[in-house]
Formats: sequence, C-alpha cells, structure tokens
Amino acid sequence: MTRNNALRWTVLLAAASVLAACQSAPKPQPETSPPPAAPAADAAGASSDVQTVRRPPPVSGTPLPGTVQDFVINASDRVFFDVDQYEVRPDAAVVLERQAAWLRRYPAVQVRIEGNADERGTREYNLALGSRRANAVREHLIGLGISPARISTISFGKERPLDPGADEEAFKRNRNARTAIASGAR
Repeated sequence: MTRNNALRWTVLLAAASVLAACQSAPKPQPETSPPPAAPAADAAGASSDVQTVRRPPPVSGTPLPGTVQDFVINASDRVFFDVDQYEVRPDAAVVLERQAAWLRRYPAVQVRIEGNADERGTREYNLALGSRRANAVREHLIGLGISPARISTISFGKERPLDPGADEEAFKRNRNARTAIASGAR
C-alpha cells in the first residue's frame, strides 16, 4: 500500500470510530414484573399485611340523591316572572311543587330564595321587585308545607343578571327567583 492509501484508510477508520462513539445507547426500558401474588392466608383465613383496595363505582349519569345537582336537575332551581310582576305564574307553581316535594324528602336542607329583576328600572325599584318575587316564592313553598324556618330570602335586583344581553329574551331570563341550597345538602 502506498502512503496515500494508508492515510486515506486511517482517516476513514478514524471517522467511523468517531461516529460509532457518538451513537447514543438505547434507552433503558422499565422493568416489567408480574403483579404480586395474593397473600397467603393463615389457618383462620385472614391474609397477612395486605389490604384490599376497593375501587369506586363507575360514574353514572344521574346525580347523587340529596345533592345540589340532584335538586337542580330533578326539581329545577328557578322560576320566572312577567314584567313588573311578582305573582307566581302557573308554570312556576309546577316547579315550586317539585321543589317542595324535594325539600320534604330532605328535611335538613335549608334554602335561600334569590329574587332578581331585569335591567330596566332604577336600582331601588328592582331591589324591591326582587324582594317581592323572593317572598312570593317563599310564601308559596310555605303553603306547600315547607317550614318557614328553612327558607330565607334576599333580593339582588338587577345586580346579578342570568343573561347579560339587553333584548327581550335576556329580560325574560333575568326576571326570576332562584332557590339556592344554603345548607344541609350532601
């Protein structure tokens, strides 16, 4: 071999060695081991030192009975009113009958009736109207057998709109009384 050929081979071998040295090692794989064997039971049938872990039941589409979600879904938490009115409408009476039935089923639950109004009118007028609406709902629930001691009222007037819009549909949604669970639910 000539000196040039030897030099070429030396350079090629050196380059191959450098490339081989730079090559990364394979990533270590996590060890997989079989699950631990069930503990041996003693003569009395008790197992040693291992506690059984119980998994929670799968989530279902229905709320737990006695929860706020149960109330909202099964009784509905809101009734609506006509413009400048606080009388309980027939459609609202049906909702309040469901609320009363739910409250009779869960006698430890306390509620707060929140009276609301749309944005039209003065702040003072809407606070007074919201108060009348909340009290109308309270009196209706009392008439259906719910203890007055379980029901408080508050008026938010136009301060907490359900719908921030400024059209008739928004006004309809904002003229309401909401029955909120104050305490005693799961």
